[in-house]
Amino acid sequence: MHFPTTLIAGALFQSSVIAKTQPAQDVLAPASSYSHLHLTHDLLAFHKNLTQIESISGNEHDVGVWLTESLQSQGYTVEKQSLGGNPPRFNLLAWPGGKRNTRVLLSSHIDTVPPFWPYTHNASTGVIIGRGSVDAKGSVATQVLALNGLLESREVSPDDVGLLFVVGEETGGDGMRAANDLNLKPKSIIFGEPTEGRLCAGHKGNLGAKIIAKGKAAHSGYPWLGRSANEVLVAALGGVMEMVKGLPTSEKYGSTTMNIGRMEGGVAANVVPESASASLAFRLAEGTPETLKPLVVEAVENAVAAFVDKDVKASDVVEIIFTSAGYGPIAIDSDVPGFGKPITVNYGTDIPNLKQTVKGQKRYLYGPGSILVAHSDHEATTEKELFDAVDGYKTLILHAMIKDDAREQLRDARRPDL
Repeated sequence: MHFPTTLIAGALFQSSVIAKTQPAQDVLAPASSYSHLHLTHDLLAFHKNLTQIESISGNEHDVGVWLTESLQSQGYTVEKQSLGGNPPRFNLLAWPGGKRNTRVLLSSHIDTVPPFWPYTHNASTGVIIGRGSVDAKGSVATQVLALNGLLESREVSPDDVGLLFVVGEETGGDGMRAANDLNLKPKSIIFGEPTEGRLCAGHKGNLGAKIIAKGKAAHSGYPWLGRSANEVLVAALGGVMEMVKGLPTSEKYGSTTMNIGRMEGGVAANVVPESASASLAFRLAEGTPETLKPLVVEAVENAVAAFVDKDVKASDVVEIIFTSAGYGPIAIDSDVPGFGKPITVNYGTDIPNLKQTVKGQKRYLYGPGSILVAHSDHEATTEKELFDAVDGYKTLILHAMIKDDAREQLRDARRPDL
């Protein structure tokens, strides 16, 4: 599928004000010198502007406009990749020099889960509250400010590092999957998610499923004349819950878990329910979706056997739909000194949604804040966590540059024509 893109450059902008949309221009920013850059270093204002804009998945337009105009006012070239919608939503690819394809790429997502919680900042305690303050606008803000700092100190050139900010991470990753059409070939990618300021060595896999139970309506006074879809569903869920307990564990990732995220069924207490369903999310510590799917099917069919006879097949009483392709556990690079012992996390990221386009491409996962407060009504970070993350991202960028230079030198040394 093709997603149209637009190049944007220029426009003045005040970092403390949400600007109005300006017409797009097909103009490239000046090549590789620093003179065109007017970089912001006000981390707290930048983070505030991002966080105070509601951007629940599907409604990322306004925060995308603000971020576009902020980056272009600082001298970045910004390419918008449309994913449609009304108002339109889009990914942002930004680069500070003349090269669109940079050696290092910083990436995170600009959408959040519902509901929106307004931004508040307690200056005396340094605590910042608000939806997205951690997941993942904390990463977006600190990535931009880290790159700005390295550009200001001339530790990286404008052609070294780019930015990719995507939509839709919280609802399946449609933004990052679309980003594959951008044909990017970085040697290293640094993904931003809340990791408590530590490097992540991997995260669990993911598989979504839905169980649909099929009943037969009847008066509740005569339940034998019908079949309760709710009872079928409860039996099916019980079977899957038992099956999960017996799955292999991983020394690195622990146990595979299942969450019953949503259940619905029936119309009234005095009616035998005709339909019921439940949505499930599996977090895989071992194996792949292809090894797990048949186990789920078998567990469900065994669990509903009591509702099956010579006239009623298992498919007449239950249906299983796998709502995502899923993926197995994801190993992530963590070969950077100074971050302590790497951790693993149970949440999913956009990493498996972006294809590796370079052999040996390094992928890192790092960011401020804790996943334990993300998606909650008390999502919050601190000034210290944000400032520390700026330093952390700087370290990761410089490490990626050094590793890339070493690879280039080794490759050149092996070439017979040099």
